[in-house]
Amino acid sequence: MQTEIVNYQPKYATYFYDYNIEWLQTFFYIEPYDEEVLSQPEKYIINKGGHIFFAKQNEAILGTVALMPTQEKGVFELTKMAVLPKARGQKIGQKLLQYCIDFAKKQNLKGFMLYSNTKLENAIYLYRKYGFIELELEKDNPYERADIKMLLKF
Repeated sequence: MQTEIVNYQPKYATYFYDYNIEWLQTFFYIEPYDEEVLSQPEKYIINKGGHIFFAKQNEAILGTVALMPTQEKGVFELTKMAVLPKARGQKIGQKLLQYCIDFAKKQNLKGFMLYSNTKLENAIYLYRKYGFIELELEKDNPYERADIKMLLKF
């Protein structure tokens, strides 16, 4: 079945919230910063020049990812990637990541930065496979759960 990647529309906001909340509850817990960003994606991501994409098959939304501007011009935080539990294992996350990389190159962005946790072995493997390198994790990063920071330069 063909998976297409579509841009954010207000009608998709509930998927962005629900899929990420489910993912956080499954693997970690919801931090106040997560709740804030997820419940107001237009304020925290779209209106600041960021992007949110959704993986869609027919009319079903299977996954989502966001690109949030950082303080460094041309570098976006790859964040809030979540896939519907029944769609996991179908390479939806990989398709979203590849779409973001292709999108960034077309936009002449400098790179992606992300925060993650090393307990997410599959995700860390995927990021390394795509060329992300590990950076020093600053103590005042926005996520309590983060124990790794990575960068992909274009």
